[in-house]
Amino acid sequence: MVKNERIVVKVGTSTLTYATGKANIRRMQQLVRTLADLHNSGCEIVLVTSGAIGVGVGKLGLSERPKTTPEKQAAACIGQCELMFMYDKFFGELGCTIGQLLITKSDIENEERRTNLINAFEHILKYGAIPVINENDSIAVHEIVYGDNDNLSAQVAKLINADKLIILTDTDGLFDKNPMEYEDAQLIPVIKEINEEIEALAGGSGTNRGTGGMITKIHAAKEATAAHIDTYIINGETPDDIYRIIQGHRIGTHFVKAE
Repeated sequence: MVKNERIVVKVGTSTLTYATGKANIRRMQQLVRTLADLHNSGCEIVLVTSGAIGVGVGKLGLSERPKTTPEKQAAACIGQCELMFMYDKFFGELGCTIGQLLITKSDIENEERRTNLINAFEHILKYGAIPVINENDSIAVHEIVYGDNDNLSAQVAKLINADKLIILTDTDGLFDKNPMEYEDAQLIPVIKEINEEIEALAGGSGTNRGTGGMITKIHAAKEATAAHIDTYIINGETPDDIYRIIQGHRIGTHFVKAE
């Protein structure tokens, strides 16, 4: 296993929750075990997690995801507490310390805040802890947020000069056509250049529990690979596959970093 790599892992709402909106505890535990073990091996791990609104919806017993901004903010406030409680419990049981960062677009675009953010990351990692990051949904307005954690994960990977960005989602990677509509759809294992043709394959938005879809993941991969960061889109159903990526196996779709 490669030691001392700096790896950003992004996990989406559809991976963390069931269709009911309740947390998928088994999946979360599998993910946390994998990341904690990689951390123990010498890798520096950063987790970008969605799910605050989704978990909040489940916690509140709502029948559907909120539609207005104030409703989403309220659900995010409640869900973020629950989400971090679970991460802290699961990582803590494995002897790992975590630290929470809630980030907005303006935190990265403002030079002073960006510098402070980089310093915070470096010292959290220096202390041997795992940063757990989410967009600050509780103050979400279009002017200050990215709107999806795929983009945020790419920005974080660039901020900390990560070696790899691994995006966990509910599909096996990028296909040459929509696998939900075409039985003969083929997974594309390696992409060396993200052009208009590749972007066109991404289609529309994802599940009703998430905010992105494949197109936001492609945009994230484009950002990260341009910054010399290998990027992978894999199925989050089996978090153990992260090991296989680290070991050099071909899993999901690998977007090759720019030279």
